[in-house]
Order: sequence, then structure tokens, then C-alpha cells
Amino acid sequence: MKALQMIGFDADDTLWHSEGYFDAAHAEFEAVLGRYVDLSQAAVQDRLLATERVNIRLFGYGAKGMALSMVETAIAMTDARISAADIHRIVELAKSILSHPVELLPGVREAVSAVAGDRPVVLITKGDLFHQERKIEESGLGDLFHRIEIVTEKDERNYARLLREFGVEPARFAMVGNSIKSDVIPVLALGGYAVHVPYRLTSALERAEVDAAHPRFAAIAALAELPTALARFEHAPPP
Repeated sequence: MKALQMIGFDADDTLWHSEGYFDAAHAEFEAVLGRYVDLSQAAVQDRLLATERVNIRLFGYGAKGMALSMVETAIAMTDARISAADIHRIVELAKSILSHPVELLPGVREAVSAVAGDRPVVLITKGDLFHQERKIEESGLGDLFHRIEIVTEKDERNYARLLREFGVEPARFAMVGNSIKSDVIPVLALGGYAVHVPYRLTSALERAEVDAAHPRFAAIAALAELPTALARFEHAPPP
């Protein structure tokens, strides 16, 4: 029996592109606000991020929560002078994200299939339920996963609950993803393994740091390197 009995995969920016669409929406939001405020002085993105941090507990992650936070920020920063047409433009930004095509990252199906060949793999993602379900369906990857879980937050509590449901001890589980905050830190804290696959963009809401020398952590440049990272874990049981 393999030391690692189950492998978890993140979805957005691990299996397919996502953050680029949000990044483009943020840039367009700033352009909209530029009609009302001096962008060199306004710190639009900082104000939006502060609003999003407060609202996550109400709206969760994803394009819909982002749009509501954008509207709130825009009204506050323009002293309610923003036009209905520009508010509509902000809503359209969210709709464009929700309807964007699913574009897999290179080698994803091959990498997941290789791991799924000798042990169960699960998909653990967060965000808007409808949006995540649509992306999973359009990705064509759903058939590879033993379970698919869409959660409100990827923290120790939710990982612990899922592992209990899966019947897998944390020390026999490895999580693979692009977010140090969501895919690495909570899993390491539970005693599991984590493989970080960086994406070219990282949401400000997901930025965090981890000790690169941690014995249950590995960083790889692409999913093609995943089997090697998992093999190293197999030969180095928890201290």
C-alpha cells in the first residue's frame, strides 16, 4: 500500500486559467472609477481589497461577491455620484467572468490521469457553486475524480471534515494547488502533505508564505513534475 492514499487537487489556476479574468476585471473597474476620482491618489485596488476582505464572510469567493464589493466600493469612493450605466458596467464585468471559456493548463489531464491510476484523487475547490460546477463540467475532467467538493473556505476545519468523510488520515493525504494560503498551509497544519504549483498571478486574497524547507512540502514548476514530488513523499514518511 502506498504511504499516500489520496491526492487532492485544487481547480482554479491549478487545472485551468482563472485569475487572469479577475485581474482584467479589476483593471476595468479602475478605469471606470477613473471617470470620477484621481487614480494617482485614490488607491482604488487597496480600497476594493479592503471591502472584499470584509464581505467574504457574507458573499464568499467568486465573481458575484467581487461585483457586489466593486459596487459598494464605487459608491463609497464617488460619494454616490457613480452613474447607473457605470454600475451596470461593473455587473457586466462579473457576467463576463462567469461566462468565460474553460482553458486547461498544459498537461493537466495527463498529470491527473497519471496520479489517478494508482490511488483515488479528489477535487477540492472554493468559489461560487454554480460557476464552479459549470467549469468542472466544461473542463471534461470530472470523470477523473473520486469526489468533487466545493467549499466556502479551504481552511483546517473544512479539510479535517473532508478527510474524515473520505476516511483518510491527514498523514496519508497530499493536496496539490497554486495557493499557499488555501492549498498548502491548512493541510500542513493538519499533518498532511502539500505540493505548490505556482500560477503566474496570485489574488491578493490568497497571498501567504510557507517555509520552503518544510519536510512535507514541495514546490514544482508544472503538474508534469507531480509524480516525482509524490514519489519523494512516499520515501520520506512524516518525521
